[in-house]
Amino acid sequence: MARRKRNRYWIQKAIKREGSLRRWAEKHRLLTKRGTIDLDRAKKYAERKGLTQRIRQINLAKTLRKLRRKRR
Repeated sequence: MARRKRNRYWIQKAIKREGSLRRWAEKHRLLTKRGTIDLDRAKKYAERKGLTQRIRQINLAKTLRKLRRKRR
């Protein structure tokens, strides 16, 4: 079985509309007092409304937060 070559720039490809999740979260009052997105509340809201693309964006945001914390 041939191994697929990993894409080094997967993050750049994954982020299609930069800032759209934040604008959506601000509109629906899903920000914390610190100004960050409350990802758990946002995911519950998106699941209730059936917003598949927002759920994917939220999952990516969680992954990026984890990557950022691992670097420190």
